[in-house]
Amino acid sequence: MEKILVTGGCGFIGTNFIRLLLRERDYKVTNLDALTYAGNPENIRDMEGHPCYTFIKGRIEDHDLVSGLMEGVDAVVNFAAESHVDRSIKNAGPFINTNVLGTQVLLDCFRQAGCSGPFLHVSTDEVYGSLKMEEPPFREDNLLKPNSPYSASKASADLLCRAAWKTFGTPVVITRCSNNYGPYQFPEKLIPLMIINCVEGRRLPVYGNGMNVRDWIYVEDHCKGVLAAMEKGSPGSVYNLGGNCELANIEVVETILRLLGKPRELIEFVKDRPGHDRRYAMDTSRAERKLSWSPEIDFETGMERTVRWYLDHRQWWRRILSGQYRSYYREHYGRGL
Repeated sequence: MEKILVTGGCGFIGTNFIRLLLRERDYKVTNLDALTYAGNPENIRDMEGHPCYTFIKGRIEDHDLVSGLMEGVDAVVNFAAESHVDRSIKNAGPFINTNVLGTQVLLDCFRQAGCSGPFLHVSTDEVYGSLKMEEPPFREDNLLKPNSPYSASKASADLLCRAAWKTFGTPVVITRCSNNYGPYQFPEKLIPLMIINCVEGRRLPVYGNGMNVRDWIYVEDHCKGVLAAMEKGSPGSVYNLGGNCELANIEVVETILRLLGKPRELIEFVKDRPGHDRRYAMDTSRAERKLSWSPEIDFETGMERTVRWYLDHRQWWRRILSGQYRSYYREHYGRGL
């Protein structure tokens, strides 16, 4: 049985990926997560006791810990990252430590342990920068032009992975994905924040005029793409994963209002984020051609599932909002917290 080290497996996408692995494959999975603010052990607690699952608390920057965990590992899937743009604008330090230094530690330990590979590094469409409305979607050979401390840290990690492939022949595969949504997403992100504020009867803060465009993908589709890249990807390759679903932020918010039967008057336009990228869109043709992967869940279906999950798991997000994050939400997301 192959052994997979998944980093950041208590976060939003990592949680969904581990659930997919344990449901559809026979891999032995070790989950390394530092359990920072967005790493919630409750996300995967029901997997405790599973014969193919082990959880280890720790940081990917910890060379001694990571080195020990690499023993006997066949593949690494690196989800571990600080990922919220607003937080990176306030303080870039944690993003450099985890996203850049942590990735290099993983690469070094992977190589030193003689792991067979692949080393699957999960990145983001934000490394490409911003698209004008008339420009074609991002391709894997686009130049990297990150516009925030977060995306700059992820682009740096991508380049470290490329260097490991070119210098040492480390069997690195990189995936770059568009905006995810679905179960277990931390409440500071757009879609869960809007759902929760609707449920709680609070205002819905929308940056600028709400016309920034994103390509939305249901998290399970992304996880299936990562799994396909891990199993079928060519070393040294990059694969774009996206939902082929471009929507302005205001359209996403209006969909949530409609699904919850709430009035549009709840929307409150707020001062725009510094350096807010205008548009992201992904050309996924390489992944479709090389990995036999394409997104399966359309936005309406995915949003119905997502809204239902947050309605059915109120205690999950209420525990988050009532705890150590209360002051953060009051500062950033308005009244009533």
